Order: sequence, then C-alpha cells, then structure tokens
Amino acid sequence: MSSLWKHNRMCGLAGGIEICITFPTEYVKTQLQLDERSHPPRYRGIGDCVRQTVRSHGVLGLYRGLSSLLYGSIPKAAVRFGTFEFLSNHMRDGQGRLDSTRGLLCGLGAGVAEAVVVVCPMETIKVKFIHDQTSASPKYRGFFHGVREIVREQGLKGTYQGLTATVLKQGSNQAIRFFVMTSLRNWYRGDNPSKPMNPLITGVFGAIAGAASVFGNTPLDVIKTRMQGLEAHKYRNTWDCGLQILRNEGLKAFYKGTVPRLGRVCLDVAIVFIIYDEVVKLLNKVWKTD
Repeated sequence: MSSLWKHNRMCGLAGGIEICITFPTEYVKTQLQLDERSHPPRYRGIGDCVRQTVRSHGVLGLYRGLSSLLYGSIPKAAVRFGTFEFLSNHMRDGQGRLDSTRGLLCGLGAGVAEAVVVVCPMETIKVKFIHDQTSASPKYRGFFHGVREIVREQGLKGTYQGLTATVLKQGSNQAIRFFVMTSLRNWYRGDNPSKPMNPLITGVFGAIAGAASVFGNTPLDVIKTRMQGLEAHKYRNTWDCGLQILRNEGLKAFYKGTVPRLGRVCLDVAIVFIIYDEVVKLLNKVWKTD
C-alpha cells in the first residue's frame, strides 16, 4: 500500500508540475471552446485570446482556474493509475503481457473512474472560473470562495455539470492513450516483454498517445466545456448541446482549441508516463514481490 501511495504521489506531483508550466494553453483552449460564433466570437484566435487576457487581467489572468487542477492532480493520478494497475493485473496473460485490446479496456475503466471521482468536479470548477473572468462583473474571488458560491447557488450537483460528457471524454481519453501506449510498448519490446524502456522513448510514445487522444475526442471536450460553463442552462443535456453546436456553428466548432490542447496534452502525457515508468522501476527494485 505504501508503494502504491508513493507511486501515485509522484505521478500527481509530475502532473502538478506539468500543469503549472502549460496551464496558459489550457486557459486559451477553454476560452476558445466557450466562444460562440453566434455572439459574434470574442476572440479571433489563440494570439488574440492571449493578448486580450493579458491586457485586461495581466499575465496572471492566463492562470485563472489553475488551483482546481492543482488540487486535483494527485487524487486524479491515484485513481487513474490505481484503477489501471488493478484492472491490468487481472487481464495480463501468463507471461505478464498486456495486449492492445486489453490495454484499451483497462484505460477505459481508468478514465471512467477518474471522471466520476475527481475530474468532473475539478473541470467544472476550472471552466466556471475561466468563464467568470470574461463576465462584466466577475464574482469568484478565489478557489474556496468560488467553490462555496457554486455549492451555495447550485448545490453539490453544481460541481458535477457535464458528467456524461466528462465520462465520455475521460473514458475515451484514457482508452486511446493506454491503447496507443500499450501497442507502441509491445512493438518496441517485440518478443521480450521485459526489455527496458529508455525514458526518452517513453516520452515520445507518450506524446504520440496524447496526440491521438486529442484528435480522437476533442469534439467531446468541446461539448464538456460548454456543459460546464456559466451558460450551460441553454442545453437540455449532452446530446442537445452537441446538436446546438452543430446547428449554430458547424462541424468546425467541434475542434475549437485543438492546437493549444495538443501542446498541453502531448507534454502532459509524455511527462506523466515517464514518471510512471521510472517510479515503477524504482518500486520494483525496492519492494520485491513474488
């Protein structure tokens, strides 16, 4: 148990460091996804979003909503990798090998678990904070004040907006990432499942897995963001949100924020998988198991 805790804490720490470095891309992605053509759009693109934010709120404005992701980084890593390890340990073959299909299923389970337990409330708070900053009179003064106001006005369900879209997004996220990562690892190791992985190779494979998830499920990410924004009341449910986006803004709107999301996710997945693999190697040396 202590080894699992240390392992998850290291993954969470890695995720927290990555979030601090790349959060402005997350902020820009979220603003672009919230921006609706019918208003007309507030931002002309990535650069314009950055310029307007810095001009109105300073550089720190690009870090609005950071605290919710930081507070959630360790529990998210714990649930994700803990669930994946639990499932994969029951699905490996006699040689300890996990094939791509089983890797996909384990990743799907990990993604659904993290979505329900951690990611949905964390993402809802983040999106509301970012959306609030564009309001004429922002009302959230900080993380704890914001959470208190959300719960006071909407109850605990106010932190679980867009749950269906979040489950679909996180489930597909981790299914794609673990499927790609498992496939690439198996290809690299060939007939020797114990062949060591160089951290650089792990990082490259992680970046590829991250990119695959971005191109594979950004439409779900856009729907999730809209369902968690301050104007979520316009949508009856996840399906209605998707239909309204399609009808009012076209197919292209489902890929809003792809470029900034790509930058952050590739780095995120690469860093976390490197830390994950290296910590597992260390723990296997320190905690010998039969």
